[in-house]
Parts: sequence; structure tokens; C-alpha cells
Amino acid sequence: MQAVKSVKCVVAGDNCAGKTELLISYTTNVFPGEYIPTVFDNYLVTVMYNGKPLHLGFWDTTGQEDYNLLRPLSYPQTDVFLVCFSVASPASFENVKSKWIPEIRHHCPEIPYLIV
Repeated sequence: MQAVKSVKCVVAGDNCAGKTELLISYTTNVFPGEYIPTVFDNYLVTVMYNGKPLHLGFWDTTGQEDYNLLRPLSYPQTDVFLVCFSVASPASFENVKSKWIPEIRHHCPEIPYLIV
């Protein structure tokens, strides 16, 4: 029997950008009713890809400045990053360009990212 392949996806972005809500909604099909601040959390979902199961591991990270040195410890072995911003916060979009992409490029220069 062949092992199930896994993909590690780290989700980064400012606090209140909707990272945790996005992951809870995707992995449970339920939208959380209240704000849930996160430091680090993991979510796992198995999907079918080309007729084979694929484990998607989502790593929910904090945007808090206090964790700037700790957050990159979750980056090794990442396959893709989701960089989130809030449409209600222009500053969170600015931080995609000024903080999040530079941080990701510094630690993982070859890893692709999607802006959400």
C-alpha cells in the first residue's frame, strides 16, 4: 500500500485577517461565531486529488509582533503559504507587501505563496 502524500500549508497574515475563520470553515464546514485569537494551531483535512487521498495540513500562525521570532519556526518543510489580509483593513493588505512576503522570502525563498 502506498503512503498518503501530505502537503504542508502555512497560513500567515495580520491578526483579524480571518486566517483562523478560513481554516475552521474549510476543515469543518462551519463558520465560527466569534473571534478566536490563535498563537499556533494545526488543522488537517484529507481530499481526493487525481483519485488518490492527499492530506492537507494547515498551520495557523499568529500575526502578533510578540511572536515575530517564534513564528518562522513553523516554516521548515512548508510546501505552500497562504498570505491573508482583510478587505476591511487596508493596513493588512499593505502588510502583505511590507511584512509577510519579505518574511516568507527571507526564510523560504523558493516556496510559493498565494495571497488570500
